[in-house]
Amino acid sequence: MSEHLYHDQLSLEEKAADFGKQAMALGLIPSFVIRYFPDVWEFYVPNERESGPLTPEEAYHHLKRLVEQSNQ
Repeated sequence: MSEHLYHDQLSLEEKAADFGKQAMALGLIPSFVIRYFPDVWEFYVPNERESGPLTPEEAYHHLKRLVEQSNQ
Protein backbone atom coordinates (compact mmCIF):
# COMPACT_ATOMS: atom_id res chain seq x y z
CA MET A 1 0.00 0.00 0.00
CA SER A 2 1.52 3.32 -1.00
CA GLU A 3 1.38 6.24 1.37
CA HIS A 4 0.60 9.61 -0.19
CA LEU A 5 2.21 12.71 1.25
CA TYR A 6 -0.60 15.04 0.24
CA HIS A 7 -4.16 15.63 1.38
CA ASP A 8 -5.56 18.26 -0.98
CA GLN A 9 -4.71 20.06 -4.22
CA LEU A 10 -2.38 22.61 -2.62
CA SER A 11 -0.40 20.04 -0.64
CA LEU A 12 -0.11 17.90 -3.80
CA GLU A 13 1.29 20.87 -5.71
CA GLU A 14 3.69 21.70 -2.89
CA LYS A 15 4.95 18.08 -2.67
CA ALA A 16 5.47 18.01 -6.45
CA ALA A 17 7.52 21.21 -6.13
CA ASP A 18 9.54 19.63 -3.28
CA PHE A 19 10.28 16.56 -5.39
CA GLY A 20 11.31 18.86 -8.26
CA LYS A 21 13.78 20.66 -5.97
CA GLN A 22 15.15 17.33 -4.74
CA ALA A 23 15.52 16.04 -8.31
CA MET A 24 17.44 19.19 -9.26
CA ALA A 25 19.68 18.93 -6.18
CA LEU A 26 20.46 15.32 -7.08
CA GLY A 27 21.28 16.31 -10.67
CA LEU A 28 18.44 14.22 -12.12
CA ILE A 29 16.91 17.14 -14.03
CA PRO A 30 18.59 20.38 -15.10
CA SER A 31 15.61 22.58 -14.21
CA PHE A 32 11.86 22.76 -13.81
CA VAL A 33 9.30 25.53 -14.05
CA ILE A 34 6.03 26.00 -12.24
CA ARG A 35 3.36 28.28 -13.64
CA TYR A 36 0.98 29.37 -10.94
CA PHE A 37 -2.67 29.84 -11.85
CA PRO A 38 -5.50 30.58 -9.41
CA ASP A 39 -6.98 27.10 -9.72
CA VAL A 40 -3.97 24.89 -10.52
CA TRP A 41 -0.20 24.87 -10.96
CA GLU A 42 1.40 23.68 -14.22
CA PHE A 43 4.76 21.92 -14.09
CA TYR A 44 7.31 21.91 -16.90
CA VAL A 45 10.12 19.38 -16.58
CA PRO A 46 12.71 19.22 -19.36
CA ASN A 47 12.19 16.00 -21.22
CA GLU A 48 13.18 15.06 -24.74
CA ARG A 49 9.96 13.11 -25.35
CA GLU A 50 7.39 15.39 -23.73
CA SER A 51 7.25 19.13 -24.17
CA GLY A 52 3.86 20.02 -22.69
CA PRO A 53 2.95 20.91 -19.14
CA LEU A 54 2.39 18.26 -16.50
CA THR A 55 -0.56 18.32 -14.17
CA PRO A 56 0.29 18.40 -10.46
CA GLU A 57 -0.54 14.68 -10.25
CA GLU A 58 1.69 13.81 -13.21
CA ALA A 59 4.53 15.96 -11.90
CA TYR A 60 4.23 14.46 -8.41
CA HIS A 61 4.42 10.87 -9.64
CA HIS A 62 7.13 11.54 -12.24
CA LEU A 63 9.41 13.49 -9.90
CA LYS A 64 8.79 11.16 -6.95
CA ARG A 65 9.75 8.18 -9.11
CA LEU A 66 12.97 9.91 -10.24
CA VAL A 67 13.99 10.74 -6.68
CA GLU A 68 13.13 7.29 -5.33
CA GLN A 69 15.00 5.51 -8.13
CA SER A 70 18.11 7.58 -7.46
CA ASN A 71 18.07 6.55 -3.79
CA GLN A 72 18.17 2.84 -4.63
